[in-house]
Amino acid sequence: MTEPAAGTADLSEYERSCEGQPGGPEVGRMIRDVLDRVGDKWSLLVVATLGDDVMRFSDLLRHIPGISQRMLTLTLRQLERDGLVIRTAYAEVPPRVEYRLTALGGTFVEIAHTIAQWAIANHATIEQSRADYDAR
Repeated sequence: MTEPAAGTADLSEYERSCEGQPGGPEVGRMIRDVLDRVGDKWSLLVVATLGDDVMRFSDLLRHIPGISQRMLTLTLRQLERDGLVIRTAYAEVPPRVEYRLTALGGTFVEIAHTIAQWAIANHATIEQSRADYDAR
C-alpha cells in the first residue's frame, strides 16, 4: 500500500474529527469564514495591539507600522462587525473615539500574540525558503 501524500492523512483525520460535530461538513466553511477575517494582513495586528487596552484611532495608527488610515478604518469596521472590537464615540469637541476588544476579541489575543511570535521567530527561515524556491 502506498503512503498518502503529505498532508492528506491529516486532512482525512481532520475530516473524521468533524463527523458528528455540530455543523458536520460545514465546519470547514465556518473555519474558512473566520480565518478570512482574523487571518488577513491587518486584523491580527490590530487585535494584538489592542490587547487589554483602550486605544484611540491615532494611537493604533502609530503603533501599527505600515498601516494606512484607510486600511485601519476598514479593519476596525470589520472587526466591529464581527463582534471582536467595540467602538465608543464621545460627544466632545474635538470628537474622541476609542476602541477596545470585546470579550470575544479578548479570547483571540493570546492566539494573536502566539501567531505574531511564531512569525517573528520564523521569518528569516521562510524568507530563505522563498529565495531558494525562486532560484530553482
